[in-house]
Amino acid sequence: MSGQNVQRPLDALGKSVDAPVLIKLKGDREFRGILKSFDLHMNLVLNDAEELQDGEV
Repeated sequence: MSGQNVQRPLDALGKSVDAPVLIKLKGDREFRGILKSFDLHMNLVLNDAEELQDGEV
């Protein structure tokens, strides 16, 4: 395995700051919004967040 295309989760989050994201949680909960910040525990801060139910706001 070369590892060139492997992206670590925190690296992916870092590249997504100030971009629209879709967050999927356990229990089929989904949120979308603009990722503003995160920490090493994967706590996320979203602006303009909306909870989706069955794919709709």
